[in-house]
Amino acid sequence: MIGVFDSGFGGLTILGNLQKALPRHNFLYLGDNARAPYGSRSYETIFRYTLQAVRELFLRGCPLVILACNTASAKALRSIQQQILPVEFPDRRVLGIVRPTAEEIGGYSQTGHIGIFGTAGTVSSGSYPIEIKHFFPDLVVTQHACPMWVPLVEYGESGSEGARYFVKKEVDSLLAEDPEIDTILLACTHYPLLEKEIRAALPNHVRLVFQGDIVAQKTVDYLRRHPEMEVRLSKGESLGKTHYLTSDTAEFFKKGAFLFGIQDISAESITF
Repeated sequence: MIGVFDSGFGGLTILGNLQKALPRHNFLYLGDNARAPYGSRSYETIFRYTLQAVRELFLRGCPLVILACNTASAKALRSIQQQILPVEFPDRRVLGIVRPTAEEIGGYSQTGHIGIFGTAGTVSSGSYPIEIKHFFPDLVVTQHACPMWVPLVEYGESGSEGARYFVKKEVDSLLAEDPEIDTILLACTHYPLLEKEIRAALPNHVRLVFQGDIVAQKTVDYLRRHPEMEVRLSKGESLGKTHYLTSDTAEFFKKGAFLFGIQDISAESITF
């Protein structure tokens, strides 16, 4: 199976795109819901939690794990790739979602000015500006943390008056910082669920970019370039299957997944 990890429910948006791009592949999704959100936690804590999840997915037979969490990708991925995999799991791979997005984002902008909405952890890591500079050195990048957006989504407040208020507040703040921004990246997997509110607050000329399609196509490309990994991945005859793990209760996960448009699923509760 392809392992997909997120600190909570947001990675389900990435999973959905992966399932569409790789319909025959089997997936194992792990949400660390009991310890979410990761956005405001320290590097050491995020690294420890993410590594525990990666090890769990490896133990359950996933040769490839995708960190479908911007905070985990920004703060834990490189250390896992450089310090853990060569020693403990030389035949396994862990991919993130920051670099694939950074490779593409500059192509969306006409003005050369982009904005990034993310969690406090993703923004403070500086991972996006660093990665983007490798591919688009002249691109002007302005980041903005939105600490209220994830709770709004996870408490089912999308579409509420409160959501509209907090979304407009952050959108106005970002555009005031750089009025030349014509492209905004949603660098948190929860934020697509606030799409309606974000678009309502944005000027018509500003483009909104979602990570899911980019990450899915980059994963397809990765497997095309690494056939030795592709042959290790299990597939269904017509459609693949997805199993769900959560560090919270199965019922809690089922209710949260419903907010992300996923119905009639069962989840397995695990303990780290």
